[in-house]
Amino acid sequence: MKQQAAQQYPTVAVKQLRNVLAGAISDFSANEVPSLCSRLQLRDGDRDGSFKSKFKYAERRLIEKSAAELIPIAQRLLQEADSYEVAEALAKLQEAGKDTVSELTRRRIMALFDKRPYSTEFEDIDFIRRVWPTTNMPSVVSSFSNSRSEATLDDDLFNAIVRNNDWNNRETLEAVGYLTCSQRQFFRFLEEVTSPLTQSRENQTDLAAAINEHLRHDGYRLIIVRRLSGSPVYEVQPAALGSPSDDAISQALAEFDTETVHARWTQALDRRDTDPAGAITLARTLLEDVCKWIIIEAGETYEEKDDLPVLYRKLAKILNLAPDGHTEPVFKQILGSCQSVVESLGSLRNKISDAHSPGPKKVKPAARHAQLAVNLSGTMATFLVSTWAARKGGIP
Repeated sequence: MKQQAAQQYPTVAVKQLRNVLAGAISDFSANEVPSLCSRLQLRDGDRDGSFKSKFKYAERRLIEKSAAELIPIAQRLLQEADSYEVAEALAKLQEAGKDTVSELTRRRIMALFDKRPYSTEFEDIDFIRRVWPTTNMPSVVSSFSNSRSEATLDDDLFNAIVRNNDWNNRETLEAVGYLTCSQRQFFRFLEEVTSPLTQSRENQTDLAAAINEHLRHDGYRLIIVRRLSGSPVYEVQPAALGSPSDDAISQALAEFDTETVHARWTQALDRRDTDPAGAITLARTLLEDVCKWIIIEAGETYEEKDDLPVLYRKLAKILNLAPDGHTEPVFKQILGSCQSVVESLGSLRNKISDAHSPGPKKVKPAARHAQLAVNLSGTMATFLVSTWAARKGGIP
């Protein structure tokens, strides 16, 4: 049974955890090592072996343990000593075989900071120190100078960021191990970089949405879990990848209009699970955007007071989608249903979205209501955009 459990973990990750555990144990004095090993539930021994080599003493006992047995040993050690290396090795072992954020997604999120600071409230080096224990991490440049053999990563950061301004944000993140750290540590970075203590209110919202645009492809999202003095506090949590049509809708709307229409769709997706009322409002606004854009492109006009049903009826005439314009019963039925969907989205928005005062008895929308509204809106928007593209291309 132990062999079957051990096979679930990569050999490299198991060896790495054993190695860093032995290193962390050897940081204790030779007198303390035997009793520490006993508390960690490793095989007892005498002090003579410990005084010969603390690392070997610990390593011989750790190698007797399976991967599954190493996990509680590491957890017990972390209760006695704060070790970033042990915490990272343990997290990587536990994450093996589970859904993880790809390196490509990490790189895409890292690129968000090519032209923006990590924080609007802290200096770059101070922000990095909030996320990584840089004073306890080894230098990445000490090999170039024997005199810096005791240097830490914090020394590197001070020289490169504060004193010489040598590293850009990308180089700094690579130096602290952003691309190779555990997912636990990566998520800590995301939660800290979107914290209300780190970002201004405007930057916080925009940055969280930008990160989610990349993160959602791997099945995770930044979710608002609470509020701090009125500002949202985010946490990375697993999230459904959405409906199968999400990517197709995104592509179609991005090709039609990136800045407004596609941006509205993205905002609706971001709120679909976390802010149902806001998502429903955005679902209706998305259709209003599409109707107005196509009406203008077609050389027609609309009134500012026109609501969604009125806008859709005008557009239906332009695109020949009005049910009365067809004689085939099946087409009349389908197009009539499309019109009903649009009118229903307007009604749903008025009833349970955040567009009006809720009142004491107003029904609160659930995530499933938002999913229905957003999915219907995205499908209808794609249909309208595709129909307009066909009309412009002369396709009957």
